[in-house]
Amino acid sequence: MKIAFTTSGTNLFASLDSNFAHAPRFLVYDVGSKRFEIIDNQHDLNAVQGAGIQSAETAVRLGVKYLVTGYCGPKAFRVLCAAGIKIFNTYAPTVAKALKQYLDGYLVEVDSGDVERHCA
Repeated sequence: MKIAFTTSGTNLFASLDSNFAHAPRFLVYDVGSKRFEIIDNQHDLNAVQGAGIQSAETAVRLGVKYLVTGYCGPKAFRVLCAAGIKIFNTYAPTVAKALKQYLDGYLVEVDSGDVERHCA
């Protein structure tokens, strides 16, 4: 099972990025093997429009089942949900802490894109 985390870093101790659409990278963690890979998201990061949809399409192509991020806008949310990807929000400072929160069952699946913060 693969979980994607938004980040600007290259390891588990990197900061969790709070914005799904404009995250510079995804850290994709495989729960079974306990290994991860870093996926560059620069092309989506610099998009003038549609960054959320492009980032969501990247997550779908990666085959992740879960996404952990600070927040996700409504358009990306729709794409991710249509692909069956479950989304979890957290203010964890690092990917490692967000992963622990997820594995310990502290994160709750969100049921809508976070429009208010997305527009802030």
